[in-house]
Amino acid sequence: MSTTTKTSHPKGLYTLFVTEMWERYSYYGMRALLTLFLVAELVNGGFGMTRAEAFAIYGVFTGLVYVTPIIGGYLADAVLGERKAIYIGAFVMAAGQFTMAYSATLDGGTDAGVFALYSGLSLLIIGNGFFKPNISTIVGGLYEADDPRKDGAFTIFYMGINLGAFIAPLTAGAVGTAYGWEYGFSMAGVGMLLGAFWFFFRRETLLNVGLPTRCDVQPECQFLNKKDWFDIVLYTIIAVALSVGIVVFIDAVTESTLDVIIKIIGALVVIGIGTAIAKGTSGRTEWSRVSVIFILAIFNIVFWSGFEQAGSTFNLFAEEQTNRMLFGWEIPTTAFQSINAIAIFIIAPIFDVMWGKLTRIGKNPPTPLKFAGGLIMLAAGFFVMSAAASAATGGNLVSPLWLVAVYLVHTLGELMISPIGLSMITKLSPTKIVSIMMGLWMGSIAIGNYLAAAMESIAHSWGFEQGAPMFRFIAIQALIAAAVAIVLTPIIKRMMKGIH
Repeated sequence: MSTTTKTSHPKGLYTLFVTEMWERYSYYGMRALLTLFLVAELVNGGFGMTRAEAFAIYGVFTGLVYVTPIIGGYLADAVLGERKAIYIGAFVMAAGQFTMAYSATLDGGTDAGVFALYSGLSLLIIGNGFFKPNISTIVGGLYEADDPRKDGAFTIFYMGINLGAFIAPLTAGAVGTAYGWEYGFSMAGVGMLLGAFWFFFRRETLLNVGLPTRCDVQPECQFLNKKDWFDIVLYTIIAVALSVGIVVFIDAVTESTLDVIIKIIGALVVIGIGTAIAKGTSGRTEWSRVSVIFILAIFNIVFWSGFEQAGSTFNLFAEEQTNRMLFGWEIPTTAFQSINAIAIFIIAPIFDVMWGKLTRIGKNPPTPLKFAGGLIMLAAGFFVMSAAASAATGGNLVSPLWLVAVYLVHTLGELMISPIGLSMITKLSPTKIVSIMMGLWMGSIAIGNYLAAAMESIAHSWGFEQGAPMFRFIAIQALIAAAVAIVLTPIIKRMMKGIH
């Protein structure tokens, strides 16, 4: 465990900051392009999909990238250790980005183009499962469970996430839309490799955190050995083969057969993860804290089901209904994806200082109240978005400041939920299953992402049409969730058993 003073952070935090920055550069570079790439006409190198088809693929992809961390967390806890899992995930995701780039060089209307597209997405989904939960777990591993610096550490770590998310749309996104989709996806792949190399060359700053279990009794064990690297290569090859094999298999079987198989696999995963949690959790205190994670996950789902409109409805709103001309220059659609990221990079240090000062005077709000605040900010942003959509009716192009305002308000909400949630997992989870619980937390984000993609049809079923009515629908459900979180705060605080 590496700590210097009660106010400074260990060097390993900044190693993880930059590693995560490059991984998020890779992901958000690709995310900024995906919907636009899918709806682009065949003659423009896209796949000519309808809005509904593109949203369906976007929803499944952004959902599954947060489902596979459940399995990746389990493998890290049971077999690999977090560091090996991170390398495997980085290499597989880089392969996915380059496969996406290759798909952009093919005719989107051919079987080869479709196969390359889905293979690339599959590689990204599986690679993210290895990477995402385990780097967050290592952040928590740098601190004791009750270390008051932990919320601040995750806020700083979250700045790394959003620095990458800021740069990606302005570089990979802009290059992809201006010069060719394949160049944007390739830049995302290079970014992922840079993150892996940085993680390797700065490995000594992590001391013995995140190493395989064989190192637990050897404090001097700080690096991976030859067998570990053999495992990394082996698991990378298996993951790549599995990714491509899944695409081949899905294409070969009937829809009804696939549905049955997915249900069986899902049941086995639930049973396996449930068994692992049961074995790794003991005593009333641990079970009470684990229960809190599941309760807060419900609020997390509500938040992300709204927030992730950024990559779908907000992205197309910027493309189709926003006046993007500025002094004779057209703002790239993907540039709007950077607003949230740069806002977090600017505001996150303020939150870090604020949480620290509130802790010192005994006024730091409990986690459930922070979640309620995040949901209120989400609702406020969607009321603004509803006004923007109303102003854009009849073919009017609205000011880009509408989107800027929405992203800024949502940023405040995100900082009250996302880094706090990551920190909360490392505080409340039993030591043996931290990575599994981090994976399950990512799973709640997956459900939120999936619901985000389906939100237009969900809102329609409740009588709220596309555009301003749908945005009001999301705002209302966020406010209801916030009210429930506030009411439940005293109960949840008791269930946390002394963890703030």
